[in-house]
Amino acid sequence: MGSTGAQKVYASVKSYSQRGRLLPKSIIQTLAESRDLDELVTRIKNTKYADGVSKITKPYTAEKIESALRSHLADIHFTIAKTAGNPVLDAYYTRFLIWNLKLILKGKILNKSQNEIEPYLNLHAEELIKKRDIILKALVARDLEETVTNLNSTEFGEDIAKAVALYNDKKNIQIFDTYFDKIIIQQISSALRVSGDKDLSRIVGMEIDFYNLLSLLRGKFWGLDEQQIHDLIVSHTSTAPKDLLGRMIAAPSVREAFNELTNTRYKDLMPQSESDIDAIAEFERSFEVAMYKAAINTFTKMFSAATSVGITKLTSYEVRNIAAISFAVEQKISPQTTMSKLIIE
Repeated sequence: MGSTGAQKVYASVKSYSQRGRLLPKSIIQTLAESRDLDELVTRIKNTKYADGVSKITKPYTAEKIESALRSHLADIHFTIAKTAGNPVLDAYYTRFLIWNLKLILKGKILNKSQNEIEPYLNLHAEELIKKRDIILKALVARDLEETVTNLNSTEFGEDIAKAVALYNDKKNIQIFDTYFDKIIIQQISSALRVSGDKDLSRIVGMEIDFYNLLSLLRGKFWGLDEQQIHDLIVSHTSTAPKDLLGRMIAAPSVREAFNELTNTRYKDLMPQSESDIDAIAEFERSFEVAMYKAAINTFTKMFSAATSVGITKLTSYEVRNIAAISFAVEQKISPQTTMSKLIIE
């Protein structure tokens, strides 16, 4: 359903109010300085995430905190998507479903039972859109093969089958992760075409580029052949040109693939690291920071659908930051190290 002018205005106002509620860096710093998870949860209870974490039971774990925060995030994203009435925001919301499907399939790969996988799932996002059955179909399956069969009839079935086939061939769990990211980006790309919204094409196009360029570089690093790398790419007209991606895929090394970016809009993100793996990580971080800034910049134009995507992304970064802090506090990592890894202004 297309968004009307009134819907756009209302969604934009809602996005601005959410933006005003983003946590300042000083609060994030205070959270990172927590001595243990009990102190962290007490501090989170002094923020807008109080309701989100109030249901967590002791003993606290980073995983319980992350799950509760994701629930809260699903509520925010559900409200924004419903208000905006834009297919792109509905596509962004599928991230919650894919997150759970990925957890279940990884569990099945590791031969974990339903009882072992279940505590890590949070089906609140699925409940909001009445899609719990997709997740349950995957969860009750006896093994990986049966999971693929059970999901066959769903909108994600074909891609999940490809992900499992490539995993079985390469036995690399990261390739599997990448395929699941592809499912989300494909949904977003198709929705962008349907929406025909010019305001959205910059911020959403950047996300499609982020996925394509990183998947391509990782694919080269993992030693995938050209066809396997092509299969990871999500083609979209408004983003990185096909011939650029083609030249990068054909480049003899990761370094030479990076060199193809020197005359593109992403030239400033070129990594300095010599080693391939560090270069890819450095590029990923620079690109994430650029996308974060782009999300902030969506607020320069009132009543644009881009602000709804912008706030969806900014709230996701915030929850990701707090989840990262939970793991760091649990692992006794220093606040300085933690803060240096977060994506914040």
